[in-house]
Amino acid sequence: MGLGARLLGPGSGDRTAAGYDPAVLKIGLIGMGRMGTPICANLVAAGHQVAVHDARPDRAAAAYDCGAAWCRSGREVADGADVLITVLPGPAEVGAALDDAVLDALAAAPDPTWIDMSSNSPAAAAPVRERALTRGIGVLEAPIGGGPEDARAGTLRLFVGGDADLLARHRPLLEVVADPQRITHLGGPGTGYTVKLLVNLLWFGQAAATAEALLIGRSAGVDLAALHHTLAESAASSEFIRRDLPSLFAGDYLASFGLDHIHEQLAVVTSLARDLGTPHTITETVRRLHQDALDRYGPADGELLAVALLEEQAGIRLRTGP
Repeated sequence: MGLGARLLGPGSGDRTAAGYDPAVLKIGLIGMGRMGTPICANLVAAGHQVAVHDARPDRAAAAYDCGAAWCRSGREVADGADVLITVLPGPAEVGAALDDAVLDALAAAPDPTWIDMSSNSPAAAAPVRERALTRGIGVLEAPIGGGPEDARAGTLRLFVGGDADLLARHRPLLEVVADPQRITHLGGPGTGYTVKLLVNLLWFGQAAATAEALLIGRSAGVDLAALHHTLAESAASSEFIRRDLPSLFAGDYLASFGLDHIHEQLAVVTSLARDLGTPHTITETVRRLHQDALDRYGPADGELLAVALLEEQAGIRLRTGP
């Protein structure tokens, strides 16, 4: 049973001749994780008709709590949808979710669009995009910047790659989940994924470099609170130092993303640099550090577990509280 059959409601008859009303869309969403769930809730709250699927059947309760319909398969989610949104951990999950059956179901709608909000790889996404385009499906990549709190508040940052006109058409939808001033069109296909990966590379690199500096400072007898304040007010300041370092001092390693997926993203950046022939000595160092952390801790959740490894190697904890 398709989305239209399940979710006819207020506004469902108010469609344009092209079958598209930006005020009331039939949306299929695949991925009900930390980010997908609040995104789903905001889409429902905005009045859209939302059906969702996740590979984990126990996420059905979260779908119902959001006011969305639960589907047993991705094909069922895509059936009758104006827009299909994927919010998945990485390239493998996106590739597995968007098989031919899902794309065929989506293609049956008038002028459908797939929007991928996953932290994907440009190379891995390309064949899926081509299979969608050959079916007449519009494609936008809009990987996410921000965490679950930003998702709940509807203030995410989106790194958008794809056709500018298609973005303009779907901007009202994207503004439901993201700050309108933080929806950035970066160019054609692959650019959104690439910029998101570069942002992550720099954040993880800054976290590691900052941790090494703090470990040196503490070992040299510098008070960590004073060092933090000085760094935050200096030319060496960064968003990590100003916003995220207090979490580390509180003993929080930011368990919002898996270490295996972090390393996967860093490996994609390294591979991209190698293919482009650009220097990547620092990029490779950051990747190797996270590979070591993955070897040490396994695929645990923790965006700062590479810092935990540095602390372990130094025999010093940067935690300032109990």
